[in-house]
Amino acid sequence: MLVASPVLAGAPQADASAPQAPAIEAPKLLEFVEAPYPEQAEQDHLEATVHLRLTLDEQGTVTEAEVLEPVGHGFDEAARDAALRFRFEPAKRNGVPTPSRIAYSYEFRLPPAAEPGAPGEGSVSPREPAPVATPVEGSVDERSPAGSPATPAPAPDTASVEAIEVTVEGESEAQRLRNSAESVRVIETGQVQREAADLGQVLARTEGIGVRRVGGLGSSARFSLAGFTNEQIRFFIDGVPLELAGYGPEFANVPVNFVQRIEVYQGVVPVRFGADALGGAVQFVTSEKVRGTRASASYELGSFDTHRLTLSGSHLHEPSGLFVRATGFYDSTPNDYRVDVEVPDELGRLVPKTLPRFHDAYRAGGGSVEAGFADRPWARRLLLRAFASTTVKELQHGVTMDTPYGDVDSGSNSAGATLRYEQVHGSGVTTDAVGGYVFRRSQFTDVGTCAYDWFGRCVQQLPQPGEIESRAVERNVRQYTGFARLNAGWTPAANHALRLAVAPTWVGRSGEDRALRARGEIDPLTGDRSIFSLVTGLEYEHDALEGRLENIAFLKDYLQRSRADLLLPSKVFQPANQNLHHLGVGDSLRFRVSDVLTAKASYEWATRLPRPDELFGDGILYGDNLLLRPERSHNVNVELAALLPETKAGTFRGSVLGFARLVDDFIQPVGREGYFTYQNVIEARSLGVSGAAGWTSPGQWLALDGNATFQDFRNTSTEGPFAEFEGQRLPNRPHLLANGSARLQWTEVASPRDELSLSWHTRYIHSFFRAWERLGQGGSKQSIDAQLLHSLALTYVTRTSRATLSWTVDVQNLTNASAFDFLGVQRPGRTVAAKLVAEL
Repeated sequence: MLVASPVLAGAPQADASAPQAPAIEAPKLLEFVEAPYPEQAEQDHLEATVHLRLTLDEQGTVTEAEVLEPVGHGFDEAARDAALRFRFEPAKRNGVPTPSRIAYSYEFRLPPAAEPGAPGEGSVSPREPAPVATPVEGSVDERSPAGSPATPAPAPDTASVEAIEVTVEGESEAQRLRNSAESVRVIETGQVQREAADLGQVLARTEGIGVRRVGGLGSSARFSLAGFTNEQIRFFIDGVPLELAGYGPEFANVPVNFVQRIEVYQGVVPVRFGADALGGAVQFVTSEKVRGTRASASYELGSFDTHRLTLSGSHLHEPSGLFVRATGFYDSTPNDYRVDVEVPDELGRLVPKTLPRFHDAYRAGGGSVEAGFADRPWARRLLLRAFASTTVKELQHGVTMDTPYGDVDSGSNSAGATLRYEQVHGSGVTTDAVGGYVFRRSQFTDVGTCAYDWFGRCVQQLPQPGEIESRAVERNVRQYTGFARLNAGWTPAANHALRLAVAPTWVGRSGEDRALRARGEIDPLTGDRSIFSLVTGLEYEHDALEGRLENIAFLKDYLQRSRADLLLPSKVFQPANQNLHHLGVGDSLRFRVSDVLTAKASYEWATRLPRPDELFGDGILYGDNLLLRPERSHNVNVELAALLPETKAGTFRGSVLGFARLVDDFIQPVGREGYFTYQNVIEARSLGVSGAAGWTSPGQWLALDGNATFQDFRNTSTEGPFAEFEGQRLPNRPHLLANGSARLQWTEVASPRDELSLSWHTRYIHSFFRAWERLGQGGSKQSIDAQLLHSLALTYVTRTSRATLSWTVDVQNLTNASAFDFLGVQRPGRTVAAKLVAEL
């Protein structure tokens, strides 16, 4: 941040020979709103001065007005409400509009009493002027004509005038990432937090990304980026792996109202994550602002009796730096939306029917408490967080919709704690460290004795319990995880930076299958199983050509040691230990071609180590494979992005990204419905291009955006089980995706600080094959038809001096089209939801 004090008449002038800092221009007040004098304070003859800190964005809009020293009696609210309606010409750094903060003071003074004998008309006393609120020293003079430099008003009986304190913020973190050499897409969630959209829907609107689900809320979601799916992508929350952050392993179920920003890294993952990802990484940033007292709540009521609730609150005691934050969430739905199925008629012939799902309920809840210190001389952050969560999910069917289940259930419980420490030391050294421990227990139960039809009726008594595998299953799997992430940075000289990242993780597994034991069989879950992984990265960044060129080169080291007892067909346990060690290398380059055009290129020789669920199974539908090998890939990105300055025709933006992925030992789930294992099956390559374009009208009342992605992901294996499919596209992966959106916005609809917006989103998914494209003939090939889905959201936002409230009505799948995402599993049709969000 830079602090600028504009030169005032009579103020001493700076030495012209001093080193030149960036040229900083203070904001200029364009529209002033007079604060009403509080009625009770006027009656009680009270006066006051309210000191404010105003936060302005790049457009000069006041986004926050913080009362620094509350005086009460209604003065604080009156001053804050008026200041939120000011409009400024924004601050500028070297001529470029930039966010800023300014100190502003409002003085409330009663009019002087009428003097005895003052001239009047007849016997009528002259009318006293009304009480007024005026800005005082250190503030911006409301009497400055629009467009003229803002100057402070002189304070009574003072010989000199204090300068306006203007804090001009540097680039926001989102903008810094966009302008860096990293291949990253940044999604800010301020608007979508008010919509009834979850993180899966938000991510699916981004170029290069596909999100497919096995059903409705709470169902498994398959995320794809440049063709790679969940297992090849790593997810993080504030630098902590998603599965260790207390929200469960499903990214789409993280409450969107807790997330301020989403970062999507394409194929090349920065070393600071300490990650062994093959296709990229996604980070959810929950909160970077640690200031004042904040609280928020959201409640969503939707179709199929869906309820979603989030609560959060935080407080910073600035004198001591003590910070406390708490969050909580709860989701519930029976997921009884209607699906198209085939059922036998009275003659046993299969006929189409549209019936509600009857065994697909989902419930989840959790919370966290965080406490520590912020912005102290000895630590920028020192925070301890404890969390717990629980999830219950009924299973309506297996991977496909061929057979309905009526008594198959799954669930999980997790609890843990993390400790985070951040500090900026002397001599250009920084430290960012986080460590923690997490316990998770997963349950899977299939002990039903009935076979069900799609009407939810028991149509046959089973010869033995178990709907999926004709045997009873009652598994409990316990996982214990200890982890740490240490990032250290050093800036030895201007435009040079070194960063070291060390990320050890230990995972232990234990469990039991009670149904298996009851049959007197040996339980493979009782074997000892553990994994130790260590990912180390070293990164060097160099900026040149006055900031136009930025290059980041890095090395990575991957180490994994797995220890497991493998149950042989002879019913004897045998050690199946494995030690893996690989190296990786990469580079990211960014060059500013001009003020509006930026080019990027990046490369990584990446490694992804097998995950615990891939090696040991998930205790539900996936079995173990203790001899999996890592996946390796050459990942390349080339990107060109343009952001034109605002003109009379509005603001235009656009980007295009080309990517290539060459994969060896690709890991895929292989098996039949109800039981899968992960195996190294193929070599593959993915080539593609994605592009995005957008326009915002003058006055920002209309914004249009669109993007499209074409990806060609093909099998290149010349040997092995899939050699006969060499050259074919990988099945169940759409190769053409497109999104479009339009947002209309009106301000000052019913009050000076309100807003009404109408948002429309559309998504196109081209038809694709569920199996290898050469399997079957003509119409017998299994395929998913092309889909075009629409959503519409109407949002009203009103702001008061103390709170911001928003109401949204959101309609998903507006045309009630048949939607299929994964292996022919039908998604919900048209849904309507209402959402209320309150922020204090």
